[in-house]
Amino acid sequence: MDSAITDLDGWERADGTLRRSVKFPAFLEGIDAVRRVAAHAESEDHHPDIDIRWRTVTFTLVTHSEGGITDKDVQMASDISEIVGDR
Repeated sequence: MDSAITDLDGWERADGTLRRSVKFPAFLEGIDAVRRVAAHAESEDHHPDIDIRWRTVTFTLVTHSEGGITDKDVQMASDISEIVGDR
């Protein structure tokens, strides 16, 4: 799984989670990205923690029931990267 994590551009391991912060050009663009990520997360029944600070949105993934990062988190991180694009 470590190699899969290193293949995720912009993602880092932090405090036992996968984390990525994305800066958007405008506040509402960040909100729109959150909406798209939330809709996808709901369809997958795997939800990131999302922190919104003006134009910066931080996505944090961990499978609490498994006590750490799982393949589901790695896949969701990849999906989130695809949804938000290169930033």
